[in-house]
Amino acid sequence: MANRILEKFRRGEKSLGIFTHMLSATAIEAMAYTGLDYAIIDIEHSPIAAEHAAELVGVAERSGLSALVRVDAIERSPILKMLDVGASGLIVPQVESVEQVRTLVSYAKFAPLGSRGYCQTRDGGWGLAENYAGGMAGYMARANAETLLIPQCETAGCLEHIEDIVAVEGVDGIFIGPFDLSIALGIPGEFADERHIAAVERVRTACERAGKLCIMFCGDGETAARYFAQGFPSVTAGMDVNVLQSGLRKLAGAAFA
Repeated sequence: MANRILEKFRRGEKSLGIFTHMLSATAIEAMAYTGLDYAIIDIEHSPIAAEHAAELVGVAERSGLSALVRVDAIERSPILKMLDVGASGLIVPQVESVEQVRTLVSYAKFAPLGSRGYCQTRDGGWGLAENYAGGMAGYMARANAETLLIPQCETAGCLEHIEDIVAVEGVDGIFIGPFDLSIALGIPGEFADERHIAAVERVRTACERAGKLCIMFCGDGETAARYFAQGFPSVTAGMDVNVLQSGLRKLAGAAFA
């Protein structure tokens, strides 16, 4: 399946996604009818484990959504497993340094960019999918080009070194985590503070200058529209659990009005 986020970015079009915490194939299928481009399966901040994530990646692909996975560690095993099951890309939290990012590239990209371990897996249809038409070498080159590696900027270290991090070959973009970034800046949740605004714009500008994707997280569609207007090519607007709560609160409010 084509990587919708990457294809839209290359065409200069915007993409919109959401986090999923619900361990629900039905929820993923339903998202595909809403105008969203991708779902981020969140292993870091939910009970979702590798087995559930693998199932949800497959459901997303069959439904027409791109599936990103936010892993929970800068380690080879979780990165390799999620790539092998066919994730369109990985978001990696708690990045602090250029050295860590180079390690990530070594785990996530095949040679010559990195040293990702090879096995015939779901990602290449166990050797029978269209992306394997060029054989092993063709599959590896395509995986390097089409699978996104996206460090998350949410720490003081990542912000300090953002220009160097974005410049690392094999890094495809940056995901901004505004909550933890605001904590790192000493202004928890103060998103209107000029220091936070400047930090977010610094990351966006660094990505733009490097020709790489920048994804901003926010909590609702109205805020997403403002970030699109600011120049972000992609925005992740909230979590499925919060959207469910919001809809049910409105329903209950109308029912008991």
